[in-house]
Amino acid sequence: MSNLLKILSIDGGGIRGIISAIILAEIEKLTQKPISELFALIVGTSTGGILALGLTVPNAEGKPRYSAEDLIALYENEGGRIFSRSLWHKIRAAGNLLEEKYPSDGIKGVLAEYFGETRLKEALTEVLITSYEIEQRIPFFFKSTSAKDSLKTASRDFFMKQVARATSAAPTYFEPIRIETDDLAKSYALIDGGVFANNPTMCALVEAKTTFPDVNDFLVVSLGTGELIRPILYEQAREWGKAEWGQPLLSVVFSGINKTVDYQLH
Repeated sequence: MSNLLKILSIDGGGIRGIISAIILAEIEKLTQKPISELFALIVGTSTGGILALGLTVPNAEGKPRYSAEDLIALYENEGGRIFSRSLWHKIRAAGNLLEEKYPSDGIKGVLAEYFGETRLKEALTEVLITSYEIEQRIPFFFKSTSAKDSLKTASRDFFMKQVARATSAAPTYFEPIRIETDDLAKSYALIDGGVFANNPTMCALVEAKTTFPDVNDFLVVSLGTGELIRPILYEQAREWGKAEWGQPLLSVVFSGINKTVDYQLH
């Protein structure tokens, strides 16, 4: 096989994922084709993982349930539900020092509405979604190829709503999620894949070479969510402890990962 393999990689970035959704909507408009027909492999982290799943979830006719334009509406219409806090939660969280910033009920409800009972093996094209297993301390990859494997189905074919929740469980923002396999033989405690692969493009290339071993030519479309350019001033940081470093450190980790992948690819 010598044909060109097209790969889509979508970064994490919270509500800024709407930037990627807008770009994808323009691609669908220009090509008059759904994203799932344009790419053989779609890889995503966090908000990018939600987009990857949203673009590949089928309807009853086996066609994409959502267009990229529909997913723009997800950010516009559901952002308030996902990132909402009651007064009681704000008090309990004590400025985000004692609990996660947002309760998980909002995002859990939105994902259940968008994905229903659809499973990973039903994805319209191959997908890979990143997460991180905190008890084993290892990267965790949700793969449609593994979900379709009859020998692994019981342990790897999760509901898309679970996968979307796991990849977007950003530390300090949302609590981790525990998911069990259908046979209850295993369970996994998972957080946002952005802690190791906020830009999952290198993961995408490795997966492509594994899934399509006879292909040598790859076209990769890698979508980011913008860049935080506000500096962390030395005069401030030198006085910081654990409390002050909490969210800035997560931002530094994500930014550093993105820059490293850019360096590796260029």
